[in-house]
Amino acid sequence: MRAPDPSSVRIPGPWTHHAVSANGIRQHVVESGDGPLVVLLHGFPEFWWSWRHQLVGLAERGFRAVAVDLRGYGDTDKPPRGYDLWTLAGDVAGLIGALGETRAHVVGHDWGGLIGWTVAALHPRRVRSLAVVGAPHPMAVRSGFVRDLRGQGRATASYALAFQVPRWPERALRIDDGARVEAIMRAWAGPEWAASADFADAAARCRSAIQVPGVVHCAMEYYRWALRSQFRGDGRRFAAAVARPVDAPVLQVHGALDPCLLPSTAARSGRWAGGGYRSEVLAGVGHFPHQERPDVTTELLAGFLAR
Repeated sequence: MRAPDPSSVRIPGPWTHHAVSANGIRQHVVESGDGPLVVLLHGFPEFWWSWRHQLVGLAERGFRAVAVDLRGYGDTDKPPRGYDLWTLAGDVAGLIGALGETRAHVVGHDWGGLIGWTVAALHPRRVRSLAVVGAPHPMAVRSGFVRDLRGQGRATASYALAFQVPRWPERALRIDDGARVEAIMRAWAGPEWAASADFADAAARCRSAIQVPGVVHCAMEYYRWALRSQFRGDGRRFAAAVARPVDAPVLQVHGALDPCLLPSTAARSGRWAGGGYRSEVLAGVGHFPHQERPDVTTELLAGFLAR
């Protein structure tokens, strides 16, 4: 079977697709609405499409919603390097400027949320507010992996350690038309969404998108940097850089059933947030609140951003 072209992720809808050059790469963005800028950052194993509900919902509420394919994903460039949180945060900070704004509301899920925390720490003047969905602070994840071995340590090891092996994860995620991607999403999702037609559609689109040439290798490089940097100087420097509390207001939305990044890990994130910190835990929801409860998540985001 022929691999899909990167342009295959340019799914039509009530939005516009275009490319923006920032931080040395070309980034594919999807835009809807006018008003204050909201940048939406997806996670693994997804692409911009995971924000389809919020692109429409936030635009209807008076925001300029922009979802981006992260470095290495979708129709964004896939350079051989730059899959560390330093560079990924620079991608987002550069994107905000390239979109003609000095500041933006940053919203991120999973890896997009980890990037959001990092942008707020390293580029605070670019961030008007930060909302993270299914994404504890990077230091909370790091601490949980080491100190909560039966909880976050076991949860992380169940998938991230296998991603460290050369070549095999890339093959495993591509074979059978990306069936492993759907299996991962189903394991991380809440039971109600996992049984829905919306899940089937989202999984099918992510299975296709992961097979775009270069995507699966780039996605693995995120995880490889995250683990290997813990034993190198750049990991220690990163930990020191993101340790100070975020100045911007922070909203944290998490699923009570998230088996990937545990609610108990997310609960420890408040120590790295400033005075404007709010946490919402959604019952019956797994790792994808913005897709499992799109209306609830959009209302939470819109209310937070409006304030």
